[in-house]
Amino acid sequence: MTIFKDISNVIETLDTDIVSEERKVVLNQLSDYIRDKIKSDASIRLNFICTHNSRRSHLSQVWAQTMAAYFDIKNVFCYSGGTEATAMFPKVGETLSNQGFAINKLSEEENPVYAIKFSENAHPIIAFSKEYDADFNPTSEFAAIMTCSSADEGCPIVFGCDKRIAITYEDPKTSDGTPHQSETYLERSLQIASEMKFVFGDL
Repeated sequence: MTIFKDISNVIETLDTDIVSEERKVVLNQLSDYIRDKIKSDASIRLNFICTHNSRRSHLSQVWAQTMAAYFDIKNVFCYSGGTEATAMFPKVGETLSNQGFAINKLSEEENPVYAIKFSENAHPIIAFSKEYDADFNPTSEFAAIMTCSSADEGCPIVFGCDKRIAITYEDPKTSDGTPHQSETYLERSLQIASEMKFVFGDL
């Protein structure tokens, strides 16, 4: 599959050697889960979970799905959810757009639905805020990836998942309303992209 050139350029510049050994231990849990699914020729369902499903979980969902396509890993289906539903924060879409993603806003309500494309011919990633166990998401045979510590602590049991992995990130929300907002969101997006490149590139 041909990834948009700007996104491919971003991926090619990502240096997975900067991922710390401590982070690799955590990320290898996800790599091992995906590898086991590949060996058994099973669908790979990944649900990225954060408290509000507004920032980190969406960035993780988008980059994981993109890296699966980039490395030609088949049968990968990425989702996101929260312990509560809010809305995907607009700066997330802006950041991804600046990195080469085509983003189409499909609705105008308080919790808009977005179609996010990393390739002309790939099915778009459907992004909107929802609870992790919403009907849109899988109910069984999936990995629950906790992308924030508060969701990890506040959601001790994720029903239906066959593996739970805590891959937490600092919240870029802390930069909202500051001169460093764009820089912080880009930094977080690149961190997540680098780590998803490590996960999918090591299979």
